[in-house]
Amino acid sequence: MKLKLANPSAGNQYLFIKQLTLCALLASTSAFSAVSDDPLLTAITIDELELRHGDGEKSFNWDLQTWTGYDLKKFVIKAKGSRANGEIEDSEIQFLYSKAIAPYWDLQFGIRYDSKPSPNQTWAVVGVQGLAPYFFETDISFYLSEEGNTALRLASEYEFMLSQRLVLTPSISADIYAKDDAERGIGKGLSDIEVGLRLKYEVTREFAPYIGVNYERSFGKTASLADAANESSKTLQFVAGIQFRF
Repeated sequence: MKLKLANPSAGNQYLFIKQLTLCALLASTSAFSAVSDDPLLTAITIDELELRHGDGEKSFNWDLQTWTGYDLKKFVIKAKGSRANGEIEDSEIQFLYSKAIAPYWDLQFGIRYDSKPSPNQTWAVVGVQGLAPYFFETDISFYLSEEGNTALRLASEYEFMLSQRLVLTPSISADIYAKDDAERGIGKGLSDIEVGLRLKYEVTREFAPYIGVNYERSFGKTASLADAANESSKTLQFVAGIQFRF
C-alpha cells in the first residue's frame, strides 16, 4: 500500500507529521510482525506543548516522541519545532530504529529532516538515549548532513518529586556544529544552549499542566549571524503548557 505525503511546507506541517507518523506505524508493524512472544506496544509522549512569552516575543513550541515495537527494539519518531508570528520558524522530525544495548539505554539510528529554517536539510543520525546515573534522562545524538556538516546534540533533564503530584523538572540542551552554515544562521562550534525549569502538576500520570521559564542563548558565529539578522541571540521566556503520555 502506498500513501502520498503532502509537501512539508509551512502550511502543511501538522498534516505532514500526521502522515509520516501513520506511514511509520504501518511500516514498523509489518517489520516486527514476525515476533509473536513479545507483545507489540505503542506509546506517545508529548513532553512540551507550550506557549512561550518574554522579551517581546511569543511562540508556540512542541517536543514529542512516539514509538512502536517491542521490549528490545522499537521504531521511534521524534518531532520538535516552534511557531511565531504566524509562521513555523523551526521544525524537525526524526525517524529512528532503536535497540536496547544495556539496562535503561538504547542505541538509535536513522534520519532527521529539517523543514525549517530554510532551505530544508536531511541528516543521518546515530545516538543513544536512556537513563544516566542518578536518574538523569539523557539523549545524545550525532548528525551528518547531506552537505557534509556534522553536529552533536546533548540533552538532559531530571525530575524532582516535590510531592506525589508536583514535579520540578530542570532541563538543558546544547548544539555543536563542525562547520559554519550562514544560510541557516549556524556557526561553527558551540551554537546554542537552552536551559529550562518547569513545574508540573500531574492530574494523572498521563496528563500534567505546567508553568516555568526557558532561557536560550546563541554563541560565537551563531550569535553574530542572529545579530546581523536583527534577531535576539539570547531570550528569556515564561512558559505554560501541558504534557501528555499515552
